[in-house]
Amino acid sequence: MKKNSAHLVPTALLALAVGFYTPLVRAELVSTPEVASQQSADADRAKVQHFLEQANVKERLQAMGVDGVFADQRVAALDQQEIHALAQRIDGMPAGGNLSTYDMILIALIAILVVIIL
Repeated sequence: MKKNSAHLVPTALLALAVGFYTPLVRAELVSTPEVASQQSADADRAKVQHFLEQANVKERLQAMGVDGVFADQRVAALDQQEIHALAQRIDGMPAGGNLSTYDMILIALIAILVVIIL
């Protein structure tokens, strides 16, 4: 009988100790626009990264003296508004790859920013 009670007391104490332990858990409401804006920002960033991976864009950046790795790092450092603006410009470009003067200036400005930051 003493053996059963000897095991019962530590087991009961352990159960009480575990029962009173409450882990810290925080739950917050996330609004739909916040989630949607984050998803659109991720999609815009992926679009710009895909644009930089194209062979003709890499050639033009190399001709301007900008390494592709540094351009990728610079794109990663852009904020959400800048990425969105670049993604909109990419969407507005002609499908044939005909770059306008404005597009060339935009690419040159990005190249200059990359060179200045380095």
